[in-house]
Amino acid sequence: MKAVHFGAGNIGRGFVGLLLHQGGYEVVFSDVADALVDALRAADAYTVHEAGPGGTDHLVTGFRAVNSRTDPDAAAEEVGTADVVTTAVGPTVLRFVAPTIVAGLARRSPDARPLQVMACENAIGATDLLREEIRAAAGADADELLSRAVFANTAVDRIVPAQPDGSGVDVTVEPYFEWAIEAGPFGAEPPRIPGAHFVGDLAPYIERKLFTVNTGHAATAYFGARAGIERISDALADPDIAARVSAALEETSAVLVAEHGLDPEELAAYRATILDRFRNPALVDTVQRVGRQPLRKISRHERFIGPAAMAAERGLPTRALVDAVAAALEFDDPADEQSTQMQTLLRAESAEVFTSRATGLDPEHPLFPAIREAVAARQAALDQV
Repeated sequence: MKAVHFGAGNIGRGFVGLLLHQGGYEVVFSDVADALVDALRAADAYTVHEAGPGGTDHLVTGFRAVNSRTDPDAAAEEVGTADVVTTAVGPTVLRFVAPTIVAGLARRSPDARPLQVMACENAIGATDLLREEIRAAAGADADELLSRAVFANTAVDRIVPAQPDGSGVDVTVEPYFEWAIEAGPFGAEPPRIPGAHFVGDLAPYIERKLFTVNTGHAATAYFGARAGIERISDALADPDIAARVSAALEETSAVLVAEHGLDPEELAAYRATILDRFRNPALVDTVQRVGRQPLRKISRHERFIGPAAMAAERGLPTRALVDAVAAALEFDDPADEQSTQMQTLLRAESAEVFTSRATGLDPEHPLFPAIREAVAARQAALDQV
């Protein structure tokens, strides 16, 4: 069996590629970074180090790498003969992956078993997005080519921090992981992925993860940056920050109970597990890495505005989530393009315009006034600088 994985970065090698390897697939990594592809081609194996309690090392062998930028035909040929295609490139990059998959599907025999496609991204409905990008890239042949594949949304969760210098293609990760996959599209022949959960309804898993792991991680980063703390684990060691993050996650849990009927006690245990993961001192993770791209993270369907809007629509509390957005507005890292852009826009636009543009909220939405107030407070602080 063969799996083609787009995105040979730390998540690709340390999570998705590892589990595909453990499932018995020959893994072909496809990437556009010349140095990374060359390093993988030169390596016979790489090690995934699990840092923290219960962690172990996993050796990954039997992989190959192709450069889809310099040799798109080779990448398409690999897709054409693969059993599984996965991605970990970021939702905004899926449109650049789609043409290669289209070219691969065109090479695929109509009689072959359908290609199993899963986008493993931090976004709701990422595989649906990839399918639409494939449809757009395929043009008039879209229906025929899409019939040669099946598409399943997934929810993935594993913390992979910035890697130590000199790691090469080895990857350090946390021991914990979760990979939930829609079962329906695969029928009686799901892909072989050890430890994955195949579920009938993925929505609760996606939102539980996004509104707990991603919300909590980013909130820790922004509160930590505000306090001048560098590491995520050190930020959560601060009682005030821990209380603020916990309060935000209590609000997201209330939304998950209302929206999906999830058990409050199980959610409380899940929150505790998540916060313990963030406290893992063996994972050297920084607030700068986790906090990067703040404009994306305060957008309409992301980790803060998404659950806060749902809460406001139901009359549930949102104060702690708005507090986290206020901290995000203060994130000022010159090395991060979105951070710089956000601070520029805060200085140039009115609170009303910035709130509408950045969050996607309609001014009539019940959450809008609270976010606008947080924006205005940040702008007032900038005026004093």
